Amino acid sequence: MKEQFYSYIQNLQDQICKGLEAVEGQAKFREDLWERPEGGGGRTRVIENGTVFEKGGVNISAVHGKLPEAMQKMFNVGEADFFACGLSLVLHPKNPMVPTVHANWRYFEMYDDNGNVIQQWFGGGQDLTPYYLFEEDAIHFHQTCKTACDKHNPEFYPKYKKQCEAYFWNAHRNEARGIGGLFFDYCKATDEMSMQDWYNFVTEVGNSFLQAYVSIVEKRKDLPYTSEQRTWQEIRRGRYVEFNLVHDKGTLFGLKTNGRIESILMSLPPHVQWVYDHHAEAGSEEEKLVNVLENPRNWIAD
Repeated sequence: MKEQFYSYIQNLQDQICKGLEAVEGQAKFREDLWERPEGGGGRTRVIENGTVFEKGGVNISAVHGKLPEAMQKMFNVGEADFFACGLSLVLHPKNPMVPTVHANWRYFEMYDDNGNVIQQWFGGGQDLTPYYLFEEDAIHFHQTCKTACDKHNPEFYPKYKKQCEAYFWNAHRNEARGIGGLFFDYCKATDEMSMQDWYNFVTEVGNSFLQAYVSIVEKRKDLPYTSEQRTWQEIRRGRYVEFNLVHDKGTLFGLKTNGRIESILMSLPPHVQWVYDHHAEAGSEEEKLVNVLENPRNWIAD
């Protein structure tokens, strides 16, 4: 399974980067290969200062070795060997009418002293963070997520949508980071779902990413915007940074386990503002967004 999934994310990274470069038109991804001293490594691809994307990254990694102490505590186990691989991406567009997007798909294995697999699971998801709310974009993104889920289990979309809203919740602000999508973790073999079934589901979601996002980018990237709207985008990006550094388990885990810092913090936008006690103007498009973030909606009719 680990070879199968690692091969998949290598190909998916190529496909996504190619699709994003096509819509970007100017900037190209820069590739950075790196090795982890304890075992494994990764392929980081970053795009910067484009006409569409101000900053973004599409990264893959496959790491292995002794389970770090922080992970031992997290999983409540003693010393063990592990393997983990995944693809993680974040894109911060220049135009505030284009939403930021994040996605991640990953696989994990743990072994006994004889090298036998004793634990294995998949995790991942994709979520959208707009600065201005276009309801048709929200519906399109969620419908693409639902279509991918429904091919495997009609209960997946409502379940993983709720998990996404619960996970990407900025508790200290009492608002969502964005308008959600999917979030799933610890997807293990059951009587109903084999690991191959989970692989088929996770790859279905991964394959849906470009369809979910690129059509939104193409629709919004050339819309006019003002300096005030750009300021709003940078203030909202501050909330994105707050979530990643305060709540995000992947970021915190990477920082605690001697992860590669450039890859971990790749998700942070280049231009951000924190304005003291800032509030959106009553009745404005900015307030419309905040109302949805404070009260997450169902975008797809049951």
